[in-house]
Amino acid sequence: MKLGLQLGYWQRHPYPKTVELAQEAERLGYDSVWTGEAYGSDAFSPLIWVAAHTKKMRLGTSVAQLSARTPACAAMTAMTIDHLSGGRFIMGVGVSGPQIVEGWYGQSFRRPLERTREWLDIFRQIVAREEPVQLQGNSFRLPYDGEGSMGLGKPLKSITHPLRKNIPVFIGAEGPKNVAQTVAIADGWFPLYMSPYNWNIYGDLLNNLPPDFEVVMPSISININDDLEQALLPTKFMLALYIGGMGARNMNFHKELVIRMGYGEAAQKIQDLYLDGRKEEAVAAVPDELADEISLSGPRERIAERLVDWKKTPLTTLAIGRSDNFERDVENLRFFAEQML
Repeated sequence: MKLGLQLGYWQRHPYPKTVELAQEAERLGYDSVWTGEAYGSDAFSPLIWVAAHTKKMRLGTSVAQLSARTPACAAMTAMTIDHLSGGRFIMGVGVSGPQIVEGWYGQSFRRPLERTREWLDIFRQIVAREEPVQLQGNSFRLPYDGEGSMGLGKPLKSITHPLRKNIPVFIGAEGPKNVAQTVAIADGWFPLYMSPYNWNIYGDLLNNLPPDFEVVMPSISININDDLEQALLPTKFMLALYIGGMGARNMNFHKELVIRMGYGEAAQKIQDLYLDGRKEEAVAAVPDELADEISLSGPRERIAERLVDWKKTPLTTLAIGRSDNFERDVENLRFFAEQML
C-alpha cells in the first residue's frame, strides 16, 4: 500500500504551508498528493503550485466536481498540468450532490451515472487526440445542435498534443451502481467512510478488480491521542456534519452509505438531531464503533496495529489528511512513513 498526502480544499483562508508539507511528504517517499474542492477554492490551482515545487509525486484531484467544468475544459486543464508536471497528473472527479450541482453550479443533477459516462467519453476522446471529438448524448452533445444552436459547430481536435494519450481518471463514488460503473469505466476509485472490517458492503465487486485498477482512500481521519474517547471526537464531529447536514433530508448519499455499513438507526437519529439544530446531540449520537472503524484514532501503538488491517483491504493508496497545524501534520507524515515505507 502506498501513501498519499491529502491537502483538501481551503476553509476560510488558504492553507499557508502547502508547498512545505508536500515537499516533506515527497522527501519521505509518499507516492501522491491530492487536492479537493467544494464551493470555495478550486482543486487545480493549488495542485499546479505543488507541481512546480516537487519532482516525483503523482498529482491528483480528489475530487474535482464534474459539473464545474465541461469535459472539454477539464481535458484542456488535465493536458496542461500533465505537460507542466512531466506526466504526473491524475484526473479525479465526482458528481457531487444536488445541493451543490443545482445550488452552486445552476445545473440539473438528473441522471448522474449517465452524465459521468458521457463526460468521461468526451474527456478521453480529447486527451487521446486520435480524431475530432463527437458525442451525441443526453447530457453532452458535441457538436451542439440543440435548442438555440446556430448550426455552425463542427467536430474539433485539440490544438495541443497530449504528453500522454491516456491520463488516468479516478472517480469518487458511494452508491452501489456508481461504484460498479466506476470499476467498469475508470482507472481508479475513491471510496468514502470505508472500514477494513466492513469492506464487503459492495459484495464481490472489490474482489474482482481490473488489473492496475487503483483504490485510493482520499483522506482518512487521523487522531493521535492516548485518550481514545477524545481521539474519536473529531471523526464524530465530521460524521455528524456529513450525515446530518451534507445533503437533503430525503437525499443524503453519506447517510445512505452509513446505513449500508449497518448503522441505519444511528444515521437516522444523527440526521434528525442535526437538522433540528441540536448539533451537539447529533455528535453524541455518532456510535464510537463507527467513528473508530473509519479512522485511525488513539495511541500510536494502537494505530500501528490497526494499519495491519488496512493493508489487508483492496486499498492501493492511503492518503493522510492535513490539519491546520503544520508541525503536527509533519509529525503524522513521518509516523506513517516509518510504519509503512
